[in-house]
Amino acid sequence: MLTITADDTASALPFDALIPALREGFRRGAHTPDRHSHSLDEASGASLLLMPSWSDGAYLGVKLVTIFPGNNAHGRPALSSAYILSSATTGEHLAVLDGDELTRRRTTATSALAASYLARPDSHVLLVVGAGHIGGMVPAAYRGRFDLRTVLVHDTDPAAAQRLVIRLRADGLAADVVTDLAAAAGRADIITCATLATTPVIHGAWLRPGTHLDLIGSFRPQMREADDDCLRLSTVYIDTPTALAESGDLVQPVTAGTFDPATIAGTLSQLCREEVPGRRDPDQITLFKAVGSGLADLAAAEHVLRSVVRSAA
Repeated sequence: MLTITADDTASALPFDALIPALREGFRRGAHTPDRHSHSLDEASGASLLLMPSWSDGAYLGVKLVTIFPGNNAHGRPALSSAYILSSATTGEHLAVLDGDELTRRRTTATSALAASYLARPDSHVLLVVGAGHIGGMVPAAYRGRFDLRTVLVHDTDPAAAQRLVIRLRADGLAADVVTDLAAAAGRADIITCATLATTPVIHGAWLRPGTHLDLIGSFRPQMREADDDCLRLSTVYIDTPTALAESGDLVQPVTAGTFDPATIAGTLSQLCREEVPGRRDPDQITLFKAVGSGLADLAAAEHVLRSVVRSAA
């Protein structure tokens, strides 16, 4: 069994290769049960997630994720994960990959893939809300799909936002820290949120016509990044139907009766298969809500294994 480090996982997943691999994975599909979620400590929010997915006659993968939100206060990552890739024919374990790097890259690549269908092709201004490990990788994922001219960064920790801006400028992007989130949202063509917020940080009243809103952070019913008006004004897409059960951005307004899930325009698989239309109007506001999919993990891990094997040949 191969052990593939974080550096090797990252090297095998450049966005110009990963995004097409994800497109093919979502187009092809796989057997992907709902993730198993186990609360370890309700007081601290610590939890364990198990995410399986497999393709007949090809590969079987399982990601093990531990989430300990309290770690942030001690300077440790809140999330740790490992991915085990096996043969779906024999069950033989083929590789264990760094799950954190796999997750970061497939998460941001999934958003960029969705945006390739939903954002305006002439989008130039990206607003990143949340300057952590996921948010910090978003500009690189979008850069290959859009002619980004300005990246605006907002975080509740101004120092974290400044660190990301410095790194983006070193990578050749025009970037600035923003503190007035409402004004920044009004400037942005694409808004990506990657936070652990439990109350909305983006309001529909801030969105101008043509905006694409990408919501990454809310993966529990208690978490939320966008208010009801964002959904009311938008054509809404989701990565998988699991989002309706897991994300507070959908669970809360559905429960309150302010959003009808029947109005969801489609899933990412349907977009990739061209079964539903993407953006139809330059003034249309679009919203993509992802909670993460074992299918995306599997497609990314397959690509890593093929890349590592080719390099070793």
